[in-house]
Amino acid sequence: ASRLAQRVDKKHENKQIKEYLDSMLEDMADNLQIFMPQPQTQMPGVMPLLPEADHFQPYQVNLLVDNSEQKGPPVIIEAYPTYRNIFGSIERVVDRAGMWRTDFSKIKAGSLVKAMGGYLVINLLDAIVEPGVWQGLKRAFKSEKLEIQTYDPFYLFTTSGLKPEPIDLDVKVVVVSDEHLYRMLLHHDEDVKKIFKVRADFDTSMDKNDESIRQIAGFIKMKTDEEKLRPFDRSAVAALVEQAVRMTGRQEKISTSFSAIVDLIREADFFAGQENESVVKEGHLDKAIESRIYRANMVEEHIQEMIDRGTLMIDSEGEVVGQVNGLSVYALGDYMFGRPTRITASTSMGRAGIINIEREADMSGNTHNKGVLILTGYLREKYAQDKPLTVSASIAFEQSYGGVDGDSASSTEIYGLLSSLSQIPIKQYLAVTGSVNQRGEVQAIGGVNQKIEGFYDCCRKKGLTKTQGVLIPESNVKDLMLRKDVVEAVKKGQFHIYPVKTIDQGIEILTGTRAGERKADGTYPKGTMNYLVDQKLRELAEGLKDFGDKPEKEEKKSKGTKKGTGRKKKS
Repeated sequence: ASRLAQRVDKKHENKQIKEYLDSMLEDMADNLQIFMPQPQTQMPGVMPLLPEADHFQPYQVNLLVDNSEQKGPPVIIEAYPTYRNIFGSIERVVDRAGMWRTDFSKIKAGSLVKAMGGYLVINLLDAIVEPGVWQGLKRAFKSEKLEIQTYDPFYLFTTSGLKPEPIDLDVKVVVVSDEHLYRMLLHHDEDVKKIFKVRADFDTSMDKNDESIRQIAGFIKMKTDEEKLRPFDRSAVAALVEQAVRMTGRQEKISTSFSAIVDLIREADFFAGQENESVVKEGHLDKAIESRIYRANMVEEHIQEMIDRGTLMIDSEGEVVGQVNGLSVYALGDYMFGRPTRITASTSMGRAGIINIEREADMSGNTHNKGVLILTGYLREKYAQDKPLTVSASIAFEQSYGGVDGDSASSTEIYGLLSSLSQIPIKQYLAVTGSVNQRGEVQAIGGVNQKIEGFYDCCRKKGLTKTQGVLIPESNVKDLMLRKDVVEAVKKGQFHIYPVKTIDQGIEILTGTRAGERKADGTYPKGTMNYLVDQKLRELAEGLKDFGDKPEKEEKKSKGTKKGTGRKKKS
């Protein structure tokens, strides 16, 4: 015992460890008899009711964590953040007598202890839904101490008599979450900003340049080596980079959704294996992309079938007054597609202004309502400088039985109104997308690729006539990442894309009639679109003055007479 005491004095500088070892030596000195051979008291062949006591058990060591071989700070990624896995637990066993027993050797470390001196990474949603985890984490971070307790979420058993000393926390916790969940938690839990003081946003895309393209190529190589997949040739790498750009919807960006990229790598490898190829080629990646679309586009196919049967009425030839092909995007989880929608406008004498039929039917979102209100501002700016804007007009998304939102059809609605007022027909083999401001400038919209491809598919089904096309905002040109078949059709002149900057440019393409610039006296050149619209609005204003005021006065007079002759009801 004296030799062991000397080794304790020399080897251990930690005060707490030294005190513990000193007390252990004293206890061993006081109980030397347990180290002597013990006489056998149990009858041979009879199983004892209780197990014999382990006299050496109190001197054993329960090593919770051993990071001695760790070369750097530990990084623990907890994929299953239950209370037991995060904070640890004191386990219990049932002895032969049916009693619950525990001791210090049953203390188990959780991820917080395993990550001491390093980092613990958890998912916010997983931590919130697990009972007790989020509140326990906040308590631990506030006190900077961890207490390992018996894990019993339903309090079915009495707690153990063990109460380990709190452990001083020296760990950085990284919580991963999406933006919506983080903001919602920040709104309802004030402790979040007090505990998690460092916030970092991870973008879903990065700039497309030579360096980022090399990084994507390196990522492909790393994944194929890691999962023992077939290597990608240059054409396949280029096609995957192009798909990563298309996923962002912008030519100058590359997607950082690496999980989706990895899925394409695996599926392309599968198709290469089916053809007994040793490398993955561009065609294999194209098959992988087509297969993913095929698995998700059932709704798209059904809508196209209804268009082909004529159930959904879409014209792709001829000219019609007050009717335009708008373009909508349908979002079904991770799959988006575009389809044309017939938008009609009708105008008449009156003071009702522009009536949004979708809004009247409670089927319109706030953004769409705003877009319709902007139309009135545009008409006032353009045509009501020398007369009041007195018109009743209605706009409708025909055969639309769900909600409508977004302002990407506001330019389409203006074209329909101008056509209805001027009685100049609009070419039905053209479709339109783009929002607009009160100055008549066409603004960028989202989903431009899906919208173009949706109208192209409809035209292709009915037969391409080399006249069909889509009007898009000029500011969306840099976002074009179209399918290969659409690009080929545009190259061959079978399909057209018209970038427009203003409403005047768009109406000239849609009608073939010159828009006309406002002259110094505030009028427009005769025969132009703006002249015809301006004249029609003037006629409506004068007609309302001639025929609208008298009935209105008579109605007021009639109402006043009724009020004067009526009897008051006594209370």
